[in-house]
Amino acid sequence: MAEIPALPYPYPLPTEQRAIALIIIDMQRDFLEPGGFGDALGNDVSRLQAIVPTLQTLLQGFRNQGLPVFHTMECHQPDLSDCPVSKRDRGKSTLTIGDAGPMGRILIRGEAGNDIIPELAPLPNEFVIYKPGKGAFYNTPLQEQLQAQGITHLIITGVTTEVCVQTTMREANDRGYECLLVEDCTESYFPEFKQSTLEMVRAQGGIVGWTGTAAALLAGLSA
Repeated sequence: MAEIPALPYPYPLPTEQRAIALIIIDMQRDFLEPGGFGDALGNDVSRLQAIVPTLQTLLQGFRNQGLPVFHTMECHQPDLSDCPVSKRDRGKSTLTIGDAGPMGRILIRGEAGNDIIPELAPLPNEFVIYKPGKGAFYNTPLQEQLQAQGITHLIITGVTTEVCVQTTMREANDRGYECLLVEDCTESYFPEFKQSTLEMVRAQGGIVGWTGTAAALLAGLSA
């Protein structure tokens, strides 16, 4: 079985290459651009923007090989019927979910700010998962779509590392998927949170999964 360099030990690639999929989590304008929800919470959105070039390269690598790609978007219905009051009200920030912001209503499906950034825009043949929670499996068709494609290995990327990325990876681990978190294709507003998440994921022999780099992954897939 082919492997790629990773921590805590080499990540085993599936024998059938189409059994591996790229998951790009929440690379949305609301989180990455000034005027969005992340900015409204007082975060430095430039930290998240820094991973875009590397993630573009990784995405193109998967596209070149015709491998499955899934994009997730955290969003809610316009009437907020799928948004718990506790989620909407928590934090006491200037703008909350559903409020009107510079790019439309915050985290509302169909609003300009809720879109995936243009640099990573999904192609028509790629999957888009609309999720109302932090994890990509909760109240979404992701599990059914992965099973229909025969996917067993997930390459996890996106933002933020300690929230939606980690939640999705733990959900996937509980469902039996072999997961690799790409260290230079994920980011947090808080660098110490990212580092802690990487260490938690690969602790105790990879209790949640593996971590590795985009370059190592692309080299392994090409080989």
